Amino acid sequence: MRVLIVEDATDMAEAIAIRLGKSGMACDLADTYATAEDFLAVQSYDAIVLDINLPDRNGTELLQSLRQRNDRTPVLMLTALFSVDDRVSALDLGADDYLVKPFDQRELEARIRALVRRETDQKSDQVQLGPLSFSPATLAATLNGTPVDLTRREAMLLGLLLRSQGKVLSKQRLYDGLFAFDDVDVGLNAIELYIARLRKKLNASGVAIETQRGLGYRIHANG
Repeated sequence: MRVLIVEDATDMAEAIAIRLGKSGMACDLADTYATAEDFLAVQSYDAIVLDINLPDRNGTELLQSLRQRNDRTPVLMLTALFSVDDRVSALDLGADDYLVKPFDQRELEARIRALVRRETDQKSDQVQLGPLSFSPATLAATLNGTPVDLTRREAMLLGLLLRSQGKVLSKQRLYDGLFAFDDVDVGLNAIELYIARLRKKLNASGVAIETQRGLGYRIHANG
């Protein structure tokens, strides 16, 4: 899952990114309206955390711009002062949720996950595929009830595949979901390495990751 955090308070933005990163979300940080638009021009996101008060323009203008171009990415608004009028205005412009500062990082994470589940029609916190069960919130997986030993990045990749089970995801789409712009030293071929590691850990389980040459990867349960 990849999240854009648009917040000019650097300490807060970095703290959010660290928290979300530990729970399997790749985060890009934008401290101005202009920087956010630059990111959005070249990258799609699973969710956007958007501060209302930005130094160059108002965050609600960015929200309005997104919706006017039919970008339905879930947006959670942040602000220190959020009157009833502010809330109504933001929701009318197309915001999906909001939080008033200061807030608990755990609540922010939970709300983002809820927005993404709603967008993908995922009804449960647990994702099931045959004998495989996966929790996006804890990045924990089990096979027939037995825990699977996964690194954080392997778990993130498994989560991406399971959210789109039955569909082919390109190597680029998987890369975009795993790595932020700051991970400039990581190449696209890293996906092949993580796929190989996952396959080894799912071996003989009845769950397979299929390569479709030239297209990407698809996870499915045999039989």
